[in-house]
Amino acid sequence: MARIVTFGEIMMRLTPPGCRRIGQAQSFDICFGGGEANVAVSLANYGMDAAFVTRLPHNELADSCLAQLRGFGVDTGHILRGGSRMGIYFLENGAVARGSKVIYDRAGSAIAEIEPGMVDWENVLKGAGWFHWTGITPAISKGAAEVCIEAVETASRLGVKVSCDLNYRKKLWKWGKSASEVMPGLVQHCDLILGNEEDAWMEFGIRPEGFDADNAGGEIDQRRFESVCKALMDRFPKARKVAITVRGSISASHNTWGGVLYDGKVLHQSRRYDITHIVDRVGAGDSFMGGLLYGLETYGDDDRAVEFAAAASALKHTIPGDFNRVGVEEVEALAEGSGAGRVSR
Repeated sequence: MARIVTFGEIMMRLTPPGCRRIGQAQSFDICFGGGEANVAVSLANYGMDAAFVTRLPHNELADSCLAQLRGFGVDTGHILRGGSRMGIYFLENGAVARGSKVIYDRAGSAIAEIEPGMVDWENVLKGAGWFHWTGITPAISKGAAEVCIEAVETASRLGVKVSCDLNYRKKLWKWGKSASEVMPGLVQHCDLILGNEEDAWMEFGIRPEGFDADNAGGEIDQRRFESVCKALMDRFPKARKVAITVRGSISASHNTWGGVLYDGKVLHQSRRYDITHIVDRVGAGDSFMGGLLYGLETYGDDDRAVEFAAAASALKHTIPGDFNRVGVEEVEALAEGSGAGRVSR
């Protein structure tokens, strides 16, 4: 199978136990996570050759993070060491009518201080089949954006396919340029684009026809997103496929979930999942992308690929932490209709 390289920031995540508010916390549950690292972990869990590139300081927190990644089978051999700190984010899990909340403490992190030339992308991408990045990385800092540009340009020159998750994060674009100024130059190199209706609108001014996210509830017609897919492919002609995750929000605890994959001619739709008791929705899009890359490489069938991606992501909603700790058999069982949750003996 193709080697897949991902690049971005991994952080330490601190979450109050249960659904406590941050102001109530007497302690925090600790894990690690970040968009591109989450994708690498998913792929490694599926038995794929996955490598993650980032920059981390020389301290015990970073050592613990690296040990976890290696434990999943992720190749960490190209991770740079340097800088003074690892980024942190606090997650307050919402429930029912109260949405979840994220507070970032990542200014001055090791990867925020990365500079062009630090990563030998020719060496890192040698023999790779895919390079994956997200819109989070260029939002972190000017240096991170420039290194991301180095990566996608090198991948394109070497014939490595490029995938991205648009991942618009309004709290991060603070270094002087906006997402709409930076992202087009990066996305133009992509063969596969993943996003949702907010990402496409905030970064490129593209909206699904006849869709109002604020009033959609749980009943969403996935076919409405074909217009977004077509508009993205028109804007970025190198893209061979565009995927959209489709979330219907009934409450913070109850969502519907699915996705579509457009190949320029046909809109392939996954089944819709009714997730009535969300445990943790962070990393849902990353788990979708990990599942999609696995499905495309393994099945060679767009319908099966998008079904695998949606099932993998539905399972992620049941697992605390950023990482999707599931294997191929679990995902395939759900994708094929086994969602009763019976005890496996």
